[in-house]
Amino acid sequence: MLWHRGEETVKGFKLKQLKNILSPQDLKNLSEAELQNLTGELRHRILETVSKNGGHLASNLGIVETTLAIHRVFNNPDDQIVFDVGHQCYAHKLLTGRQQEFDTLRQWNGISGFTNRKESEKDAFGAGHSGTSISAALGLAMANQLDNKDNYVIAVVGDGSFTNGMIYEALNNCNKKNLRLIIILNDNEMSISENVGGLSNYLSKIRNSQNYFNLKHQTQSLLHRIPLVGEGLIEGTRKFKKHLKKRVVAENFFEHLGLDYLGPVDGCDLKKLESVLGEAKSKTSCCLVHVHTVKGKGYLDAEEHPEMYHSSGPFDQAKGIEKKESENNFSAAFGKIMVEAANTNASICAITAAMTGGTGLDKFSQTHPERFYDVGIAEEHAVTFAAGLSANGKTPVCAIYSTFVQRVYDQLIHDAAIQKLPLIMALDRCGLVPGDGITHQGIYDCSYLSSIPGMEIFSPETYDEMRQSFKQSFENKNLAVIRYPKGAQQQYDRSGFIHDGDLSYQDFSEAGKDSEQPEIVILTYGRITKNAYEAIQLLKANNPIRLIKLVKVYPLQLEKIRSLIGQPKLFYVLEEGIRSGGIGEKLAAAIAQDDHLKPGKIRIHAIENPLMEQGDLPALYDYCGFLPAQIADEIIGILGNK
Repeated sequence: MLWHRGEETVKGFKLKQLKNILSPQDLKNLSEAELQNLTGELRHRILETVSKNGGHLASNLGIVETTLAIHRVFNNPDDQIVFDVGHQCYAHKLLTGRQQEFDTLRQWNGISGFTNRKESEKDAFGAGHSGTSISAALGLAMANQLDNKDNYVIAVVGDGSFTNGMIYEALNNCNKKNLRLIIILNDNEMSISENVGGLSNYLSKIRNSQNYFNLKHQTQSLLHRIPLVGEGLIEGTRKFKKHLKKRVVAENFFEHLGLDYLGPVDGCDLKKLESVLGEAKSKTSCCLVHVHTVKGKGYLDAEEHPEMYHSSGPFDQAKGIEKKESENNFSAAFGKIMVEAANTNASICAITAAMTGGTGLDKFSQTHPERFYDVGIAEEHAVTFAAGLSANGKTPVCAIYSTFVQRVYDQLIHDAAIQKLPLIMALDRCGLVPGDGITHQGIYDCSYLSSIPGMEIFSPETYDEMRQSFKQSFENKNLAVIRYPKGAQQQYDRSGFIHDGDLSYQDFSEAGKDSEQPEIVILTYGRITKNAYEAIQLLKANNPIRLIKLVKVYPLQLEKIRSLIGQPKLFYVLEEGIRSGGIGEKLAAAIAQDDHLKPGKIRIHAIENPLMEQGDLPALYDYCGFLPAQIADEIIGILGNK
């Protein structure tokens, strides 16, 4: 059942079953034909919604049958389901009472694109980052055991997450008896970027053992049919089965950890899935079920190009996502800068954590493959590996999304800063990030990274500033962060800015007023500079205003800032990051100790409540009070000019 470009979207099923599914209990008595129809409806609804709102399509299309099987075999929410990352939970949401809200997926005041405990009791554990599921599921299962509950906990983990070290820390602790924990390895042979390393090769080898698994089930089915002696024959074949398994399948890594292992099983065969999950329930210890699914199943373009549909914006179903020859955004600009720099500097290496395309390093991986390292979803390893490259004279650039850099704070201090090793961190998706919600905001990095000894932080607003930031960092050979937002540089008139090294400024005043003595000084950095600029236009320069834009935000450029501030009525810091520990607070503390700087009022406008849900950028700006009109109104209110 495939949806082809330009053809009718719905083929081979009727839109009649899904509307009657109000809870997982409604799935229990459906016929095989009804279930088959339901898989088509689920894929249709997921495709319709993601094509309009954006989201994670390929993995969700692939896991439909597996999700149905889980809900038919187990009793959610009494039996708890934990999805790793949470991005493959769309069918789960549709089957657990969220059909009416599903059209609001990833929208402001809508439902999350990930599991969310606040959203439903059927979401046992929230997620957004990789590798947390088995640890959380183990905790839930142990709590059940302590409370003498016989409920099951099911962790659903994609194969990409098996490149994350936390998965193995958890597996190492799962060898407990009478633990009702079942791990489903959703193996679709691809994570965000192409799976890398020995673990991917290992799973590929296990997949080839499916003949053994099929033979086992066929044999058991045959023996069960023999009257009187069938059960005895089954027991008698167990030793032979173990011998056969060793001959057909290489010794299994998971079994060495003390887990029961079942699989691989066809993740599109609902009947077989239910049979295997039923067998997993009978185990007396933690069991891992290896399920083989197809990313993008049911939508031809997603099957052929799953990497393009891992996480996408809205698209035309009939045409699919059209791959552009060149993108005009910060990620693409970074990729171009890296290729050009590596062409003339043989020491430059690029490292990413399963985000080759997302970070813009795909061209670098093609032009300099010997100096490109995709380490999988292993951010901690990526940074210490980069530090090792640096220790032996290389110039490593580690490209990671801001939200995932939260995982490498220890490595940056222990392995880079303490040893004074030059290392450049390219932080993508900084500031407010639309769509993915609370777990993916890039608003913390300036606060915690500025506490690391020797750290330099650049926040370019334009591609030219980005290029200069990298050039300076390559030359200085320091520990540096270059942070930039998702999307393209903002478009507005920058011609009035006066550039002074790592900052620039522009004065706005009425004719005849002395712009050397501004009454209002607004200091900001990064993408939100445009909002400050537009707010000044709304103020109509009733007071002389100076706008200062930092490119290098830390260490603080106190001498330059001191010379530009003077003694205004208001010193206003606008920051698209959290207030606590941010650049604004650091500046305010420095000013308080400086006898030469005595502005009348100091105000910091930063993010006070960082735990915000998903939405587009205008909605997030509105929530934070970052729209130009909101900024202008606040400044007027502070000065009492209403």
